[in-house]
Amino acid sequence: MQTGQQNSATSHVGNDEYADGPRLLADIGGTNARFALEPGPNRIEAIKTLPAADYQEFTDAVLAYLQQAGHPPVRHAVVAIANPVQGDQIKMTNHDWAFSIEAARQLLGFDTLLLVNDFTALSMAVPQLKPSDLLQVGGGQAAAGSPIGLVGAGTGLGVGGLVYGGGRWLPLASEGGHVSFSPANPREAAILAYGWRTYEHLSAERLVSGPGLELIHQALLDIEGLPAEELKAEQIVERGLQQGDLHCKETVDIFCSMLGTVAANLAVTLGALGGIYIGGGVVLHLGDYFERSPFRARFENKGRMTALTKKIPTFVITADYPAFIGVSAILGEKLRDKRDA
Repeated sequence: MQTGQQNSATSHVGNDEYADGPRLLADIGGTNARFALEPGPNRIEAIKTLPAADYQEFTDAVLAYLQQAGHPPVRHAVVAIANPVQGDQIKMTNHDWAFSIEAARQLLGFDTLLLVNDFTALSMAVPQLKPSDLLQVGGGQAAAGSPIGLVGAGTGLGVGGLVYGGGRWLPLASEGGHVSFSPANPREAAILAYGWRTYEHLSAERLVSGPGLELIHQALLDIEGLPAEELKAEQIVERGLQQGDLHCKETVDIFCSMLGTVAANLAVTLGALGGIYIGGGVVLHLGDYFERSPFRARFENKGRMTALTKKIPTFVITADYPAFIGVSAILGEKLRDKRDA
């Protein structure tokens, strides 16, 4: 039996339990598959993180989790996945899982198996986050009811949004991480030219992500005419922020600046006066350095739109498992609509 990291419950609000049994919540990224059970409203329990690479198929990971959880009588499940969700067939961008949603539902024996883009799920979590789940970076104040943008750097680069209408928040599905990377200065243009040696289309995700940190570092060494050095993202952050390695420190700063560009582009595209929210594991790994990084200065440096971006607040999402909050809301709404139909 596979084993993974186990964590305590994130919340125990209310005593009610769902009449049709606990619901399975999942958050699948390119590196980790996170699972939880929701036995009743606002109760997220039995959280486990399994390495995605340990399982040949998506359903193998689900079955391993359910075995570890004691085979709960799950009928309804929802999965946030770092991938476009269009139709029945799923082929992950940053992992090798490919499957049919309907075939997986039948194999697992669920009545409902709902898949949504991971940033759709994160978007739906934002209206429910508490102030203690957020860290504001820089100034600005959110305008109530205005559009909200989300970006998050992890194994890939997630982008999403929220608009308010009809008395509720509506998520905007997006693959905005795959927009073309836009350099802001000659140094970044040189990094772009380096990336073009390998990729015909250099997307923002190629640089503003965990693997992107590695690519930026490789580019800087090449630009300086220094020997190549293969460092993982974690090593680059540690060397840059803890050990005084100048090229690693520059890599981190350029990454934060590039994230500022991505966030500002999203802000002006959506008119996101409700704020920009930042998820993903890379920024959290930077710790309190991110507040001192060039991110906010780059976000505000938007030419004729600088006055606009200065008004828009940017928040780091610090909640442990925000995607579970979002998928819970999405599944609950889906099941209510089904009952009301």
